[in-house]
Order: sequence, then C-alpha cells, then structure tokens
Amino acid sequence: MTARPFRRAALSSVVFVNNKAKRLAIRLTRWTGKSREYVHPKHLLGETEENYWYLTYIAAGAAVLDVGCGHGMHSLKAARRCRHVVGVDASLDSLGVARRTSRTLASPNAAFFAADLEQGLPVQGGRFDTVICLDLLEHVHRRDLLLTEIRRALKPGGSLLLSVPNRGTAWKRRLDRAGLFAYSDPDHKIEYTREEMEEELARNGFYIVHLHPTVYDTPLIGIIDLVGGLSLGLYRRLTEVRRRWARRYPEENAGFFAVCATK
Repeated sequence: MTARPFRRAALSSVVFVNNKAKRLAIRLTRWTGKSREYVHPKHLLGETEENYWYLTYIAAGAAVLDVGCGHGMHSLKAARRCRHVVGVDASLDSLGVARRTSRTLASPNAAFFAADLEQGLPVQGGRFDTVICLDLLEHVHRRDLLLTEIRRALKPGGSLLLSVPNRGTAWKRRLDRAGLFAYSDPDHKIEYTREEMEEELARNGFYIVHLHPTVYDTPLIGIIDLVGGLSLGLYRRLTEVRRRWARRYPEENAGFFAVCATK
C-alpha cells in the first residue's frame, strides 16, 4: 500500500522538474550566448528540413500564415523560402522578439501582428497558400472556431501544416494511471490521440495527407532540454536519437506532424 503513494510522489517530482528544466533551458540559450533572445534550444538546431519538417511544404512563391507564431522562429525560417509570411499571436512580448529577429532577414518579407486567436483571424479569406499552426491548438479553448478560420484564410487547394501533442504515449499513460496531470505542458487544454485529431480536423473541413514522425516521448525531456541550453551539439545528437526511436516506435511519438488538405 505504501509503494503506490511513493510512486505517485516520484512521478509528480519528475513532472515538476521537467517543467522547471524547460524554463531554465530557454534562459540558458541566452545566458550562454546561443541566442540574443530567450528561445527554446529546439529553435537553434539549424535551418534544415530534417530539423524543421514543414519546410519541405513551403513553396517559393507561397503566401504563408503562421497562426500562433510566438517568437516567430518558424515564421522566419519559412520566410527564407517563400514570397512572404504573416505571423499572428496574442502575446505582445513574443511578437516583440519576432519583430526584432525579423530585422536580420536579407529581405523584409515577414510581418507580425497581434490578435486574440480565440476570437478568430483578422485576415482576408482565401489569401494564403499555406497555414502553419505548430504547437498551438492544445492551448486553445475554441479550436473549432480557429480551424474554421484557418480554412477560410486558405486559398482553394491550400494546405495546413499542423503539429499537436500525442497523449497516448507510454509515459503519459503512466502519469494518467497515477492520477496525475499527464499533459506535457500545464497550459494544455487538450492532447490528442490520432483518431481524435482526425475527427477534429474532419469536423472543420480538413483531412490528413501525410504524417511525419516527431521525436520519442521520454520522462527525461527536462534533462534533454537543459543539455540543449548548454550544448547544442549534444542536444542535436540526442534529438536525432529520439527521431530514430520515434520512427521505430511510432506510437511513442511525442506529437503528430500533419500535412492537411481541405475537403
């Protein structure tokens, strides 16, 4: 009887440490001179299609909308490949980072503006060839509204490049069995199984064309993030190991990278 509370306390401690370590890793990237801004080490791995799966789907002449752009790291990587990018986010602090970083672009083809994404997208309908929506839906209450708005913003034949977290991994199931909050971020309103993701997309006019592997989910994620704050080289190697394991064990992917088309 005493082992169960002990295991629950141990698992709770791992979750607590992971959350703290992630925040510290973001600070370390600046404190150690890896970035001028506070950004997660995953954004500093190098602009390759291996590190940024969505770049394969960014066409040279495309107009791109990045919904929930945050610091603009994905927007700016896309901007180096396409005609122009518009990034939208609710956080003024994050948009400040995006705008400052955008000044390093050789050509000014990225713009950023603020909007409450729970209320929709203040953009013209049928304007964009591609919409990027990475690590956002899980933070949103009114997801059906947002997905409907994304569909409205796309041109006919346009694509949605989406990433959401997978709640069905062994690590998260273990947390759930212990009665603990099992989502990978305290702010997450939802995490998905593949079937749940497909259902939500279908309800709002999308279907999945292709799924990319992500990285293997692990309770050591906090330590790995801290490694990234200290050594990008070692972090890059650990990330590649996690990619290989995710390809080998697809049910343990930390999330879903989905290329989606409109119905």
